[in-house]
Amino acid sequence: MVTPLRGRDELDIAGLERLIEHILDGGVSGLFILGTTGEGPSLSYSLRRQLIERTCRQVRNRVPVLVGITDTIFVESVNLARQAATAGADALVLAPPYYFPEGQPELQEYLGHLVAELPLPLFLYNAPMHTKVQYELGVLRRAMDMPQVIGLKDSSRNLGYFKQVVGILSNRPDWSLLIGPEELLSDAVLAGGHGGVPGGANLFPKLYVELCKAARAGDVARSRLLQGQVMNISNSLYQVGRHSSAVIKGIKCALGCLGICDDFMAEPFHRFRAEECARVEHYLPELRAGVEKVISNHQPAEGSLRRISTLDNSPSRN
Repeated sequence: MVTPLRGRDELDIAGLERLIEHILDGGVSGLFILGTTGEGPSLSYSLRRQLIERTCRQVRNRVPVLVGITDTIFVESVNLARQAATAGADALVLAPPYYFPEGQPELQEYLGHLVAELPLPLFLYNAPMHTKVQYELGVLRRAMDMPQVIGLKDSSRNLGYFKQVVGILSNRPDWSLLIGPEELLSDAVLAGGHGGVPGGANLFPKLYVELCKAARAGDVARSRLLQGQVMNISNSLYQVGRHSSAVIKGIKCALGCLGICDDFMAEPFHRFRAEECARVEHYLPELRAGVEKVISNHQPAEGSLRRISTLDNSPSRN
């Protein structure tokens, strides 16, 4: 989920409420806040706490809420985890600490130390583009020995790596394996993954829910059709800007155009200028029509995206 902002350190409260309801109305199985699309590392600790509290309060256990606790500071990750548990979140999400690249033995030891301090189940978040460090298979195998670690979100954009992780899931059949990049969503689920955490679901949640259902049900033709519409979004909306921030800017700008929330960006980024916003507005009607058509042209596949059953036993849900 994006983080709706009205200023450098101010949440767009009304926008946040509309966004949460918009996403939940699309049938998603959970919300992940304070991730990459949520600009988590760029937000103050006080704003992160406010976002966690307001999100959990509004969701009211309708779906699991997963909270990103990635930080360069060990104790701040622990502090945020405790605040998430107090607010009623269901699980935590952790990428390797960034800035100082750690070796795999150091990462493994770090995980052991951190998990011992955490009050909630933990998803690992593989995002080497941002952290410079990957969760290699040896570390994942050791993490599978920790009951509190319950899954992985992979944003490496490496489908070969993803399939390797699928190959070791027999060590922990209860694990959830989720893909980050929506361009690989159909392939990842058909390869044995359980779902995805797509940024585009801020805009068109039902599209991604139906795609995952089709792929989980083995309906290759249906999943490919839906994936084609995802690629239309990626090849238009996400290409408006010139830099790597273009994806988040495109999503936030489109949400602003739809009247859901403000498109303010956390520093060092800025919202799209007028010319770029005009391009987003140009794309939106066709994209919306395409999404509605591809969803309505077929009976939804049977199946369920929900896999994170371990969350239902977390302390905050008892």
